[in-house]
Amino acid sequence: MSEKIDNIKKEYSKFEKKYKLPSFQSLNYDFDVEKIAEKETELVLREMRKVIMDKVIAYLRFIEMLINPSNAPMFFIALAKYFTTEDKKTLESLYSKLGEFELNVIEIDNEYNEKEEAEFINNLYKDWQKIKKDMKKIVEALRRGWRTKSRKNEKGYLG
Repeated sequence: MSEKIDNIKKEYSKFEKKYKLPSFQSLNYDFDVEKIAEKETELVLREMRKVIMDKVIAYLRFIEMLINPSNAPMFFIALAKYFTTEDKKTLESLYSKLGEFELNVIEIDNEYNEKEEAEFINNLYKDWQKIKKDMKKIVEALRRGWRTKSRKNEKGYLG
C-alpha cells in the first residue's frame, strides 16, 4: 500500500505546486485522503475532493441531527437541550458553511475541471481550519451537557 500512497503523493505534488494547494500530509491529517490510494484513478484531485466531502457530509448530517433532534438518538436529544444561545449560533454557522460546500460540490461534480477541483480543495481546507475549532466547541458543549445531566442523575438517585 505504501507504494500506492507514494504514487498518489507524487501525483498530488504536481497539483500542489501548480495550484498552491495544502500539503498532502495536511489534507491527510484532516481528511484521511490516503484512502484514495485504494483506487486506481487518473483524476487525483476529484478523488481527493470526494474523500474530503465524505467527512464534510458526515459533519453536516451530525449538525442536522443536533439542530433538529426529533429523530436523533435519545443520547443526543438529552444533551442538545443544554446548548446555549452561543452554541446554537455556532451550529447554525457550521450548518450554513457545510451546506454551502455540499451545494458547490454538486456543481463541480457535473463536469470535471482540474482548476475548479483545486480551488474547491483550497477554499474548503482554509475554511476547515475554523470549522474544526467550531466543531470542538460543539463537542465541548455536548460534554458540558453530559456532565450536567450526569450530576442531575446522581442527585436524583435514591437507590
